[in-house]
Amino acid sequence: MAKKNNSESKKTKDLKQFEKDAKDKVMTTNQGLKINDTNNSLKSGERGSTLLEDFLLREKITHFDHERIPERIVHARGSAAHGYFELYDSIEKYSKAGIFTDTNRKTPVFARFSTVAGSKGSPDLARDVRGFAVKFYTEEGTWDLVGNNMPIFFIQDAMKFPDLIHAVKPEPNNEIPQAASAHDTFYDFISRTTETLHNHIWAMSDRAIPRSLRMMEGFGIHTFRLINSKNESHFVKFHWKPKLGAHSVTWDEAVKINGADADFHRRDLWEAIEAGQFPEWELGIQVVAEEDEHKFDFDLLDPTKLIPEEMVPVEIIGKMTLNKNPENFFAETEQVAFLPGHIVPGIDFTNDPLLQGRLFSYRDTQLSRLGSPNFHQIPINRPITNTHNNQRDGHMQMDIPKGQTAYFPNSLGGGCPHLAKMSEGAFHSYEERIDAKKIRTRSESFSDHYSQPALFYRSLADWEKEHVADAYTFELGKCTHKSIKERMLYQIAQIDSDLAKKVAKGLGLNVPENIEQPVNQAIGADDNSGKQQPPKKKNYLERDNALSQAHTKFDSIATRQIAVLVAEGFSMSDYKSMKKALEAGDAMVKLIAPHGGTVKCDENMDHDVDASIMTTESVLFDAIYIPGGQQSIDKLKDEPKYKKFINEAFKHCKAIAVANEGEHLIDDTFVGDYKDDKAIFINAKPEAFIDAIAKHRNWERMPIAAKVPA
Repeated sequence: MAKKNNSESKKTKDLKQFEKDAKDKVMTTNQGLKINDTNNSLKSGERGSTLLEDFLLREKITHFDHERIPERIVHARGSAAHGYFELYDSIEKYSKAGIFTDTNRKTPVFARFSTVAGSKGSPDLARDVRGFAVKFYTEEGTWDLVGNNMPIFFIQDAMKFPDLIHAVKPEPNNEIPQAASAHDTFYDFISRTTETLHNHIWAMSDRAIPRSLRMMEGFGIHTFRLINSKNESHFVKFHWKPKLGAHSVTWDEAVKINGADADFHRRDLWEAIEAGQFPEWELGIQVVAEEDEHKFDFDLLDPTKLIPEEMVPVEIIGKMTLNKNPENFFAETEQVAFLPGHIVPGIDFTNDPLLQGRLFSYRDTQLSRLGSPNFHQIPINRPITNTHNNQRDGHMQMDIPKGQTAYFPNSLGGGCPHLAKMSEGAFHSYEERIDAKKIRTRSESFSDHYSQPALFYRSLADWEKEHVADAYTFELGKCTHKSIKERMLYQIAQIDSDLAKKVAKGLGLNVPENIEQPVNQAIGADDNSGKQQPPKKKNYLERDNALSQAHTKFDSIATRQIAVLVAEGFSMSDYKSMKKALEAGDAMVKLIAPHGGTVKCDENMDHDVDASIMTTESVLFDAIYIPGGQQSIDKLKDEPKYKKFINEAFKHCKAIAVANEGEHLIDDTFVGDYKDDKAIFINAKPEAFIDAIAKHRNWERMPIAAKVPA
C-alpha cells in the first residue's frame, strides 16, 4: 500500500514540476509566431466556410499529415473489396447526379473498411471507430463517400484533429498502448474537450467492436448538399444499412478473438465473398429542406450531432453489393486514395468546419503517402471517365501526354481541352450567399455537448447500457492519474448520473460534484473570461430506436459460423438433418474434432475436419451444435477444452443445441444447470435453433453468464 501511495505521490510531484517548467511556454507556430487559438479554423462568419488563407490551420494539418510515411496516420489497418451500386428509385427532385437519377446504371465501387487508431499490424477487434469509405466510379467522375461506422465525429473543427489523434495514439514517450484508447493522454484530452463526448460514448458501446465488417452500419457523418437540375439545394446525411443487420461481440470475446485470430474481420470479409455470400448495404438519405436548416435543437453543420431518425426518417434509395476481393492487397487496398473533395454534379459541400478542413487535409495526406500528385493514375484510383487537362509531369507520371501546349487558353492546341458548358454536365458550386466577418471562432449553436450523448444512452437496451458501463470502467481503470478519472466521471455524470455511479463503483471512486471546467473551446485565449461550456443537457427526444442494436435485423443466419463438436462415431443422422437446415439458411457449418484430418461418423463415412479443438476457440463461432453418438460423446468428455469451449459460448450468450447423447456432454459443463435457457436446445427442431442464431444472442442470459469463469 505504501508503494502505491509513494508512486502516486511521485506522479503528482512530477506533474507539478512539469507544469512549473511549462508555465512560461507560450504556444507558437513553427516560425515562432505566438498563437492565441488552436481550436478553431478561420471562417467567413461563425457558421461560414473555412478560409484558404488560414496559415495556422494549414501548418498544423500539414505537419500532422506528414508525420508518418508511408503508412496511413489513421485508418492504417484496412480491408477492402470491389462491387457495384444500384439505384432503386430516382431522387431527381433532390439531386441531378446521374448516380441518383439513372436506375439503369450499375456503378462500380471499391469499399475500404478500417480501424482508426492502430497501426497496419494491429488486431482487427480493437475497441475503435471503423472507417467506412466507398469510391463510386460514376460516369460523371469519381465520388468518394468517406465516412465511419458511427454517425458523428469526436471534434467539431478540423483544427482539433491532430490533437485528437495525438491523444489517442500510443503515448510518444514509450509508444504504448497500441490500438487502444485506454490510457491517460486520451482521457486527459477527452475529459477536457467536451465536444468529444458524443462520439466517445458510441466508442464505449458495442458499435466499437462489430461482429463483422459486413454487420456494421456506415455513415457519411457530415451534412452535405444535394443539388437538383433547378439548382435547388437540400441538406443531406448519408447512411449505409447492412442487409444482415448491425451486430457486435462482447469485449471479453474481442480480447480473445484478437489472440485467436488477429485477422478475424479481414478473414471474415474475404471468405464471405469467396463463398459467394456477397455483403450488401442499402444506401439511405436523411433530407432536410433549406428552409428547415434551423428548426432543430442542434446545428446541422455540427459533425458531433446526428439527426435522430425519429425526427427525419432515413429514405432507402439503393444498394451496394461487394462481390470481388482485391487481386493484390498493396496495389488496391493499400494504394486506394479517398478524398472527401471528390464529388460530382448534384452533390456539394456545406460549411461544416470539420468537412472544410478535411477537403484540404486528405489531398495533402495522399501526396505524402503516395509520393506524387499523379496518385490518380494508379489503377485503383483511375476514374472510368476520360480525363483531359493541362497538368503535366511530376513524380511517377504514368501517362504520356501528347501535344505542344499545356496551358489555357491556347490556339496552338486548337483551344483544347476546352471548358465544359453547364449543359454538358460541368460542375458548378452551389451559390450560397456569404456576408460575414472573417473570424476565428465557433458558432454558439455548436456548444451543446451533453444532450445527444444522453439521448444515445437513453435509447440503448439494458444489456447495451451494461456494456457501456463496463467499457468506461475498463478504459478508465487503465488510466493512472486519479484526477483524470475523476474529471471523466464528472463528464459522464452530465450525460447520465446512473451511468457515472456504475463506473465510479467499478473504479472505487466517488463521482465529483464539481470540477475545474474546461476552457470554452469555441473561443480564443483572450476571450475565455469566465465562459464555461457546455450548457446543461436538453431532452428534445426521449429515445430513438435506430440508435440501439436491439432494433436491428434478426431475420437471417447467412454466413454465421456454426461449430459442430464431434469425435469418432458421431451420429450421422443427427448431423445430416441439422447441417441441411443450417446450410439452407446459408450458415457455414464447421466440424471441430479432437484432431485434424478426417473423422468417421457412425455410418463409417469420413468427414473433413475444419479445425482441431486445440487450434480454435469458441469466440470464432456464432453458435454450437453437438450431435449424438455415445462413442463420440465419450471421447469429447475426455478432452478438457471442449468443456471450456461450451462454457465460453454460454458465457457469451450464444445459442447451443444438442441431440440425444450430446446432452451428456453439456451435463459436465456450466450449461447443465441452465437447460431451461431459451437459447439452449435439447433435441429441438432445427427451426428453433436457427431462430435463436438469427437473434444473435440471448442477452437475457447476461446475469447468469456473468457467473461463468472467464
